[in-house]
Amino acid sequence: MKTFTTTPTRPLTLAAAMAALLAGCGTAPRALLLPQLAAATPATLQACSNLASSLALPDTRITSSELVAAGPITVQGNTTQAPAHCLVKGKMKERTGPVDGASYAIGFEMRLPQNWNGRFLHQANGGLDGSVVTALGAVSGAAPVAPGLVQGFAVLSSDAGHAAPTPFFGLDPQARLDYGYQAVGTLTPMAKNLIKSAYGKAPDRSYIAGCSNGGRHAMVAASRYAEQYDGVLAGNPGFSLPKAATAQLWKAQQYAKVSTPGANSQPDLSTAVTPAEFKLIGNQIVARCDALDGATDGQVNDVKACQTTFNLQTDVPSCTGARDGSCLTPAQKTVLASIFAGPKNSKGEALYPGTWFDPGVAGRNFAFWHFNAPATRDAGAVAFLFTTPPSTMEAFKATTGLQFAMNFSMETDYPKMFATSGPYAEPSWSYMTPPNAADLGTLKNRGAKMMVYHGVADGVFSPIDTANWMDRVQANHGGKADDFARLFLVPGMNHCSGGPAADQFDMLAPLVAWVEQGKAPDSVTANARGAGAKVVNAELPASWSANRTRPLCVYPKVARYNGTGDVESASSFSCK
Repeated sequence: MKTFTTTPTRPLTLAAAMAALLAGCGTAPRALLLPQLAAATPATLQACSNLASSLALPDTRITSSELVAAGPITVQGNTTQAPAHCLVKGKMKERTGPVDGASYAIGFEMRLPQNWNGRFLHQANGGLDGSVVTALGAVSGAAPVAPGLVQGFAVLSSDAGHAAPTPFFGLDPQARLDYGYQAVGTLTPMAKNLIKSAYGKAPDRSYIAGCSNGGRHAMVAASRYAEQYDGVLAGNPGFSLPKAATAQLWKAQQYAKVSTPGANSQPDLSTAVTPAEFKLIGNQIVARCDALDGATDGQVNDVKACQTTFNLQTDVPSCTGARDGSCLTPAQKTVLASIFAGPKNSKGEALYPGTWFDPGVAGRNFAFWHFNAPATRDAGAVAFLFTTPPSTMEAFKATTGLQFAMNFSMETDYPKMFATSGPYAEPSWSYMTPPNAADLGTLKNRGAKMMVYHGVADGVFSPIDTANWMDRVQANHGGKADDFARLFLVPGMNHCSGGPAADQFDMLAPLVAWVEQGKAPDSVTANARGAGAKVVNAELPASWSANRTRPLCVYPKVARYNGTGDVESASSFSCK
């Protein structure tokens, strides 16, 4: 008989659980219906330098394994004191692509701490993958203060099956599938076997976490590999990535309508809305929506209420003369209203959700995704990864990224993400997205947990898309999804970090506490990165305390001021 447990040491049979539910007033906690997973137990590293010569794993070549002394590791300008650990590097599934003749493999590294907490962390990386970044386990919040390796996890990082962060691997059918989901499925059992060889036991608990495309990897794992992972942490997840990338090209077309020509006669998208004009919009959003959460503190927590309170047409001054940063032209307002609403086809059907008006629209990262990314990132991704069949190298190089964006048709090209062709037997929409994303039954039924966070001012992946997903999950699971999956919106935050936001937080430790101790996180405390922080956020308003903290609340709750107390302190706010 399958057993359920309320604690790791007190088994509760299914019959007893049902009796408890029926006893008394019948108000037993819903959590009794779900298994409680036992906590991981620590172990000490037993093998390292000999792993390369002694370990035999299917389709795997260990290229090096060496001990690394405790000391600093710097990743993207953020230095962390890492514990002593074993660094293992290798490759899986080495092959030659049948279409382009290029060499392919799933490259990886693992960092195995000397003093291990018994847990495995799959660090899902962002962007187009294509490089094995340091397996530090920095998987949540900006300039994380407690990455997974520091917390004692054995951490895996990979390139997801191709060796360069460019989209041209989309010519190879298998590389497409590896990027979409199969690399995770291939790496997971290998990593667990390697951990067993290094410590003498397999991991007690396994987690997968990442932001952006890493958040997408995590979302896909929650659907495809729920039996393999006990905890899933997905940040700013691009789980509808093909649609989001095509929406980026559509945005470029809209901004081109109010852009001035650049030196090459192509539209200079950055002239469509200047930094001063985005700052104006952000300031007007604050003016209208700041007090909706009960505190006038330069921060908008009640983002949904703000969407009906703030009106772009009437709350932002209209230009009667030249543009000088103090107004917007009617044409600019028309374009911005369309972009924030999201793309539609000629039938009026929504093709991808828009985004919310939030003070974070003034963030530099927001502008990057609107003006720079369509030509430099999204054009290539759409051409080679999200269009079937993919573009040829010759055709793509015959134009520019911006020209590709300008020529992209939401009527005839957009549907190609759902197409198959010859060796490309699986559509990009299928291999990139979680199958039936609203059904987390497998994850739920085995006692696993999922936490998702999303910056409200994400310039590329719609936070509305993620909120709508959470609504569907709740509906699909009878309004009880909070028992195993929770979403946290981060006001002001751009894509994974940045913007006028308290964007430094650790969601990995709360996820572990939820999975292994049953402590469901009602909120997560986030810090602003003001003066004195390890990596200072230069976009914080001058009126904020450098040490501002805020509670990030479980969607759809909002952090509201209690009416008394320091407005710079999370303790003065409650999730309601």
